[in-house]
Amino acid sequence: MQKAAPPGARLVGSAAAVSAMVRREDGFVRLGPELGWVDQPLGEALADVIISTGVDLFPATRLRAPGAVPAQRQAPDDDLVDAVNGRTMPARRGPAGGGPGVPAGAGQGDLLDDEVPDTDDTGDTGGDATGGSDTGHDTGSDTGSDATRPLVQVRNNADLAALAEHARGAAVGCDNVVYLYGDAGVGGGIIAAGRPVTGHGGYGGEVGHMVVNPAGKPCSCGSHGCWETEIGEHALLTAAGRDPSSGREGILAVVDAAGRGDASAQAAVRQVGDWLGFGVANLVNIFNPEMVIFGGTLREVYLASAAQVRSRLNRNALPACREHVRLRTPVLGEDAALLGAAELAFEPLFADPLDFA
Repeated sequence: MQKAAPPGARLVGSAAAVSAMVRREDGFVRLGPELGWVDQPLGEALADVIISTGVDLFPATRLRAPGAVPAQRQAPDDDLVDAVNGRTMPARRGPAGGGPGVPAGAGQGDLLDDEVPDTDDTGDTGGDATGGSDTGHDTGSDTGSDATRPLVQVRNNADLAALAEHARGAAVGCDNVVYLYGDAGVGGGIIAAGRPVTGHGGYGGEVGHMVVNPAGKPCSCGSHGCWETEIGEHALLTAAGRDPSSGREGILAVVDAAGRGDASAQAAVRQVGDWLGFGVANLVNIFNPEMVIFGGTLREVYLASAAQVRSRLNRNALPACREHVRLRTPVLGEDAALLGAAELAFEPLFADPLDFA
């Protein structure tokens, strides 16, 4: 990107998306089960790379240098350093945090815009950068003030995908949105009254760790019966008797087989679809959204099991909460999180262009 920039260009902001629980103030990854990351200073590691390029920062006084908060810095693990420098891609873990995986970005990049027609029925533990508890330097907003804006803003990928779909995608004009993103894990981005809901430290939206089956399977987070153990990639692939590490390609194969009449694939899709609707009904009752968007591999799962999802939603959700909700797939496809990161990076510029003149 730096090589493509014209001479004299200045960096006005940068942001990154990651499938993990991320502390809003400094991009510190508290927990990324599918990546095998715990307490990793991703924001600072990315900032170090940017600073090492010698790029001109603008305005320099508004972009916080690494180490400013908190004062003591934690050295990143070698695998994080390799990933940040593009030497490796973090490996996705199995449902219990181990076992064979596939590259974290596998199968991504296609723009998808399919949609099931509406059938509306009207009838991450705490720790600062030294491993302790959260510092409490919360900005109270998603981007922070100009005085505290970090050089690299890091957010959960589902949060950023929700931001992008709300601003430029399927949810334009909707101020109450739930965006669900699925791969090995399941995350959620929540927009309420037009604003992102990320919680005190930025860890809100971990809907995949909503316990729906206390007697269920172990989860990578250490709990049992989390929603992602019933609707994540591993759940569908295992139910269909497929290799649980085959990722997106495996999901597409199961969905294709179900469409061609394979009995085991159809049963697996119905089972996961029912659990998907179960959790969506809970979220609809809690947030009363206008729209629920299914991204990542949940897009394929939803398209193949829309009848089960809607049936469970109609049974479990309160009529007043569900009667106007629309179920959609992303307009921005697999680029939603990337576009959301761009929205976040440019937000201060868009908010006050004259300040950057």
